[in-house]
Amino acid sequence: MNAPHDLSMKTDEVLQVELAVFKQEHSDLDEAIHALIERGTGDQLTIQRLKKQKLRLKDLIARIEDRLTPDIIA
Repeated sequence: MNAPHDLSMKTDEVLQVELAVFKQEHSDLDEAIHALIERGTGDQLTIQRLKKQKLRLKDLIARIEDRLTPDIIA
């Protein structure tokens, strides 16, 4: 997750698989954050770190979706 992702060198099939994996990771992080907040077991630093990781995943998901979605000229 820390390494930059060069989307230009990947096939659409690879990007589709990565997209599914990243969406699942994003969902898992969301559940973990909510569980930590509800139970009161997570410290603020941990929760902030997880939220940043979730935001990085969201940005990466958006970049992959943009790459996979063809531009439509109206």
